[in-house]
Amino acid sequence: MKKLFACLAMAFAGHAFAAPACSAFVPDGQFPALTNARMAPKTHMLCYSDFVVLHSGITHGPLWSAEHLTRDHLDAAKDMTRTNRFFEDDRLPAGEGATLADYKRSGFDRGHMSPAGNRWNPQAMAESFSLANIVPQNRDNNQRLWAHIEAAVRKLADKYGEAYVVTGPLFTGAQLQTIGATRVLVPTQIFKVVYVPSQKLAFAIVADNASADRYDIRPVRDLGAQAGIAFPGIPADVAARTNVAFNGHAFTVRKWGW
Repeated sequence: MKKLFACLAMAFAGHAFAAPACSAFVPDGQFPALTNARMAPKTHMLCYSDFVVLHSGITHGPLWSAEHLTRDHLDAAKDMTRTNRFFEDDRLPAGEGATLADYKRSGFDRGHMSPAGNRWNPQAMAESFSLANIVPQNRDNNQRLWAHIEAAVRKLADKYGEAYVVTGPLFTGAQLQTIGATRVLVPTQIFKVVYVPSQKLAFAIVADNASADRYDIRPVRDLGAQAGIAFPGIPADVAARTNVAFNGHAFTVRKWGW
């Protein structure tokens, strides 16, 4: 069964490495770029039907997952049924990807980076359950705070017509937890970068990978410096500032000067 879903995902996704269609999921066709050279080894870009992942054979999971949300696609996503059929992506070299067994009895949820709730057709829904799009996520965080953040991003994209979103893990500290025989790294925090071109608006929201509802909002430039990732598709002046507040359920865009 695992092989079946992996083969289906491969058939849907097409080319594994930076297929041209993947450029539609990032602003101006510019992918997030690693600025930390230590993160670069064993990375593979995996193109799916409506999102793209940069996978790390060191962390055994995604470094980022990018998607382009549109009002029409989000409207279609409301009628989608969640499949919950996780699978190992066979396009990754042996030993570099997480396995289903790694998560078994780990105590962590299999946390989507590009969420299932954003997927707008059966193909996209099935592909979102690739373990290449998944990190070990605290269960309370995944089902409460992070779920609210994902819903709030959908509301923002729907309000303004579109948004580009990049989601990924952060690993801070000398002692990092791992799960499974593969030793999948457990993120200490999870980030989401949101860019709304029509409003010249961009921000990053960062949440601890813990049961406490701890998060902060910061400029994309600051998040990029911490994460070792540049976001060249976001104009520098937009990435340097933010004017968004989050009340736990929705993002509010504040006018400058308030």
